[in-house]
Amino acid sequence: MKNLQFTLYYKVLCMEEKNQPTDSLRDIKDIRRIMERSSRFISLSGLSGVAAGAFALAGAYFGKNMLGNYYGSYYSRSFFSGDEFSRLKIKLLALAVAVFAAAFISSFFLTWRRAKKQGLPLWDHTSKRLLWNMLIPLLAGGAFVIGMLRFDEWRFVAPACLIFYGLALVNASKYTLTDIRYLGYCEILLGLINMYYPGYGLYFWAMGFGVLHIVYGSAMWWKYERK
Repeated sequence: MKNLQFTLYYKVLCMEEKNQPTDSLRDIKDIRRIMERSSRFISLSGLSGVAAGAFALAGAYFGKNMLGNYYGSYYSRSFFSGDEFSRLKIKLLALAVAVFAAAFISSFFLTWRRAKKQGLPLWDHTSKRLLWNMLIPLLAGGAFVIGMLRFDEWRFVAPACLIFYGLALVNASKYTLTDIRYLGYCEILLGLINMYYPGYGLYFWAMGFGVLHIVYGSAMWWKYERK
């Protein structure tokens, strides 16, 4: 009987020792998850990137039609009209604002929905730091672009938008999913390449804000949300 008790005790002790590394690993993962939630905004939705990319591609399509109509009238009359150019600038700016508003609203809604499912707050100190670190390069880039538009320098508007947006993503990646940093690198690289091909700004814009967003959003959805 004593031998049987000793054997059972030995087995239980061995089982506890075997389970101990597993329990410790689980505790470390839980601690890491809590630390990430407190220091990083992890509720960004991959679908928001897909939606933003779709709106950007739609905006590029309408922008291409506007430019086509403008240059079509030039080829038919062999001269540019100052009034028509002013109207074209207003139309393109209005289109850019509309695309940005649609992308922002859809991204906000999809991210809010994911945060609600996770039981996490959408607006806390982490999201505030994320927003602030993203706004600094965006505001600087916006001021730079407005300065170029003031002097009718359109050739480098698209490259500047891509570069400053990429810098904003890299700067904000410290407070959210680190994968967004690679999207920022791609945006910066695309903007730098566009500097040497200024006549194709609309295509680079569509690639950066449209295709890259869709690819990134799809990858993030597959990696973090596919369940």
